[in-house]
Amino acid sequence: MKVTIFQTDVHWANPDENVRNVEQLLGKNTGSDLYVLPEMWATGFATTPQEIAETDDSIALKWMKQTASDFSCAVSGSLLIQTNDGKYRNRQYFITPSDVYYYDKHHLFTYGHEDRFITPGNDHVIVSWKGVRFLLLTCYDLRFPLWARYGRAGEYDAIIVVANWPESRQQAWRVLTRARAIENQCYLIGANRVGDDEFCHYCGESVVCDTKGDTLAEGGRNQQTAITVDLDFEVITYVRERFKVLNNRDL
Repeated sequence: MKVTIFQTDVHWANPDENVRNVEQLLGKNTGSDLYVLPEMWATGFATTPQEIAETDDSIALKWMKQTASDFSCAVSGSLLIQTNDGKYRNRQYFITPSDVYYYDKHHLFTYGHEDRFITPGNDHVIVSWKGVRFLLLTCYDLRFPLWARYGRAGEYDAIIVVANWPESRQQAWRVLTRARAIENQCYLIGANRVGDDEFCHYCGESVVCDTKGDTLAEGGRNQQTAITVDLDFEVITYVRERFKVLNNRDL
């Protein structure tokens, strides 16, 4: 499966500009089966969503749906959404040409007051696409291994993490992405942003790593870019059958 991560510089509270930005990256990187965007890629990471939250007919969500349809691919990334019941969600979408799936971020970033106005989700979400099972996680979720644990969360072949992970905690991003892949014997696809907002600088280092924690592709530091990698998911089956670590896991 061919996977592309868009490591974008997110323009604050400007979905139109962010969509145009991603469209330009897509135009230079066609042909992938799956495209992954950062957390809140259309607005930037906002903990006071009242004036910038989108709805389920937002330009960003429409773009994701249209792109999946036009290019026969899947598109994943999170948006700041106000739902029909008036609640705000940090909602990670996984959109295929025929279906729309979503995961509402479970571990809200209380240190940054994300919990003040945004409602957490309580359900694991695993999406199947072209025979591959993806567990969806969002940013802060990466710090909580039990939430991602293979078998407890469900059975999957890869983890997708979308993030606004600041440079001040970059070492944690490097370690935890690899740890989740190693302990669950899966691929991990991590999309992080670059650039600045009012509070943080983001240096990217989006990554795809394998069951050993080895880096298969990386976005580098402080540059908007697209990284593409071909993943062989038969390797996951082979590793799990040959080295049966998961049989000894604690649930």
